[in-house]
Amino acid sequence: MIHALPLLAPLLLLGASIFAFRAPGLRPRSAIRVAEIAALCTVVIALACGVVLTTWGPGSSPTIGISYGTLASRLDHVSLMMLALVSFIGWIVLRYSGTFLDGEARQGPFIGWMTATLAAVLVLVQSGTLLQLVLAWVATSLLLHRLLLFYPERIAARRAARKKFIVSRTGDIALIGAAVLLGFSFGTGDITTILALARQEEAAPLTIAAAGLLAIAALLKSAQFPTHGWLTEVMETPTPVSALLHAGVVNAGGFLLIRFADVMMQAPVVLAVLVMIGGFTALFGSMVMLTQSAVKTSLAWSTVAQMGFMILQCGFALFPLALLHIVAHSLYKAHSFLASGSAIETVASTRRPGPIAIPNARAVGRAFLLALAIYAMIGVLFGFADKPPQALGLGAILIFGVAYLIAQGLADTAPWALTWRTALYSISAATAYFGLQLGADTLMLGTLPATPQPGPLEWTLLVLAVATFGAVAVAQALFPLWAYHPAAAGLRVHLANGLYVNALFDRLLRCWALPPSEAAIPASAKD
Repeated sequence: MIHALPLLAPLLLLGASIFAFRAPGLRPRSAIRVAEIAALCTVVIALACGVVLTTWGPGSSPTIGISYGTLASRLDHVSLMMLALVSFIGWIVLRYSGTFLDGEARQGPFIGWMTATLAAVLVLVQSGTLLQLVLAWVATSLLLHRLLLFYPERIAARRAARKKFIVSRTGDIALIGAAVLLGFSFGTGDITTILALARQEEAAPLTIAAAGLLAIAALLKSAQFPTHGWLTEVMETPTPVSALLHAGVVNAGGFLLIRFADVMMQAPVVLAVLVMIGGFTALFGSMVMLTQSAVKTSLAWSTVAQMGFMILQCGFALFPLALLHIVAHSLYKAHSFLASGSAIETVASTRRPGPIAIPNARAVGRAFLLALAIYAMIGVLFGFADKPPQALGLGAILIFGVAYLIAQGLADTAPWALTWRTALYSISAATAYFGLQLGADTLMLGTLPATPQPGPLEWTLLVLAVATFGAVAVAQALFPLWAYHPAAAGLRVHLANGLYVNALFDRLLRCWALPPSEAAIPASAKD
């Protein structure tokens, strides 16, 4: 029974949701206080679950139901980390919502939908059975849809919500199909049993097909190319919803792959597809992000890129690193969205014309060699022999970003203080990468499968990924030298429009326009 403790968290939030719906719509002071207290209690419950996991080890709550139709909570290191993350971010977002939406006529229902969505996410991350996972997955999406339509009179919001609805329902179908195949393949709906059998048995056709459907569901949930458009268009929703969406809900795709890591390991071809789609999305999103002038839109494109890199990590079977990425990105992006109003002046000051110093090609070459040398030295200290090649390759990709700063420090016009500071950034980044990787691998030992040695396919993808990210990083460092060329100006325009992929996707879904009769309905008539 002690492993049933995580279930208290969503139950408290569900009670707060019911209370908020019964409260007044305008300035529901009591509902806000109850929601904040309930969210704070979920953080305490997450800490208590850590004590339970340390004392009694992983386990599941008593099951409810029979055969495949059972519900149960699972407490292990993965669910604990996600439980703590979602609880903490949910508490912060609810506190922020209390003042951000003060004076809104429908603040009460907003608090109700927000707490209900958080409850569904908490049920999802602790799911111990296939049925509970599917139900929580669908419920999270449907409840989020209500938040995306908080301002139903805004046509752009309804268009984005409709696109999100279509993409999500496709992902729901894929997940349901994967759950059915896994149930038939392993003869049980218990996720722990499925993972244990997947580690021991050889891959079966049904298991491989289930892995493919899991990948599709994760790609659609994580806004991967070319279905990423809905994520960049939901800025019409209140900022707390953006923070919750970009900092928690969109990560559910990565969580799904991590939770079924042992199943995914039986389908190397599926993992290879994840590497290609995730890597391309990361490059695509990061380049488009640099061309966006609106703060929240730029953050949304950043999320697309970050989710692509997380999918890339899962494709290389670096599941502990992917989970660490989810935690770091969620905390960073939640803060970024909640501080987006005050960040406008900061962004404006950092986006003045040109970098601090413009490096030439020789300085860029030296910078990348120096960054890789620092990375190699730090790697030797942490033990290169114990690291899988996939982790070393991704570390090199991360250090390319610091090499851009070093290039500015090595420019002829750069002050010595900048040179030393950028070198220190490179050392810190390499040390943090190896240190956090060691911590994640140690924490998830026995919970998530170890990264296997790469075969010919994995080596090809790894070399291609490092070379591609390196080339893009070099091009970015050299961009000030040819920024005013007509071809560069035209490329910037095309990138600012996302290479028009989203427009083509709109046309495919036929949602670029809404019926005039629907657009003319006043908001008051829809509530």
